[in-house]
Amino acid sequence: MESPVDDLEERLLDASDGLADIMPAAITLAMMFRHRAMAAWLRSEFDGYAEGGPLPPYRVHLAGHIVARSPQYGWIQAPIDQRQTQEYGHIDTFDGVKGLERTCLNCKKGGGHQVKFPDDVMAELQQHINLKADLALSISRETYSDLIRMIRSAIYLWVKELVALDLNGPHNSFSKDEREKAASLDSPDRFWRRAMEEVNDLPVPGVRSVGFLERVFGAAS
Repeated sequence: MESPVDDLEERLLDASDGLADIMPAAITLAMMFRHRAMAAWLRSEFDGYAEGGPLPPYRVHLAGHIVARSPQYGWIQAPIDQRQTQEYGHIDTFDGVKGLERTCLNCKKGGGHQVKFPDDVMAELQQHINLKADLALSISRETYSDLIRMIRSAIYLWVKELVALDLNGPHNSFSKDEREKAASLDSPDRFWRRAMEEVNDLPVPGVRSVGFLERVFGAAS
């Protein structure tokens, strides 16, 4: 019988296995242990957060570059000053992992994704820089990949703690004693805070790059 803990750990380390495909198994495992807080966090990450509601800090102020649409050259760096960059050069992201991962996959390596400014912000920026071109905030592919890797790392750290308690191995359910043994691990804040500090030291992959044909024919969607 395959171990759900070992299987999840293996999938988290496999760069070819997307996080959006892995998360249902992580949610199922959390429910098997009755880790309600962990399951709720996983669902929020999978489905996305309520627009305008509270967000964990790793989803706040993702840095980008303000760009302007040129008829000749496409998106180019906008002529903005440091104050405007500090005020408008970042976003909070409420999207679920599936949408974030799709956006990342659909970006060329070294490229980015343009996020449209709200109309009032667009008008204010256009007035400040005396430019009527469309403006957007360009978020790099690397920024999206780093965010997804951080979330993936938090899940990995949780799974490693389950392994450390010898709760891996063949299971299709867990006994009351095993669930009590793991009860202290039902703390998603603990794991994502650790992941924010340790992500660069963990063997967890970011989002894989896809080729032109794969993007064109929708494999990244």
